[in-house]
Amino acid sequence: MTHALIVIDVQMDFCPGGRLAVAGGDHVVAPINALMAGADAVILTQDWHPADHASFADNHPGAAPYSVVQMPYGPQVLWPAHCVTGTQGAAFHPGLDVGRADLILRKGFRSGIDSYSAFFENDRSTATGLAGYLRDRGIDRLSFAGLAYDFCVAWSAMDAARLGFRAQVVEQACRAIDLDGSLAKARDAMRQAGVALV
Repeated sequence: MTHALIVIDVQMDFCPGGRLAVAGGDHVVAPINALMAGADAVILTQDWHPADHASFADNHPGAAPYSVVQMPYGPQVLWPAHCVTGTQGAAFHPGLDVGRADLILRKGFRSGIDSYSAFFENDRSTATGLAGYLRDRGIDRLSFAGLAYDFCVAWSAMDAARLGFRAQVVEQACRAIDLDGSLAKARDAMRQAGVALV
């Protein structure tokens, strides 16, 4: 059995001082670097949004950050602009061992649709190609870590389980936004999907 560590969005805008900072977001760096040593492969995801991205509250006149709107693919939280292509906020945390990565997967680059999961855009059907990459390498066991636990980490882990991978989330190597109880909801949803929380 081949094991991969999937590191979700450990980027400057999700760390303290960033435009969509997750409390303690920088505290995941050391445990993630330690986890890399035990993985057969390491995949990093990177949020990579154009400035006109539909998920940004700034692009919806009169809309408040963290409000929810209906998109053609379903409800969408409107976020503060973050991880804009080529900006310092989109860069990986400088302490993250990016040299250990076998693959860096950029997501969220289509302006009209958000992308929480490492496997699919938020329409739940547009694939990123990650599943095929993992299968071609014979990888079937996945550990997830990173930011934010209750959005991109959870969606990625649940998609992995749905696609037939053995999926677990390493909780000490994640931090959550916890927007309106989203952390508890994410934990329940992951358990129901067959994701192990370790």
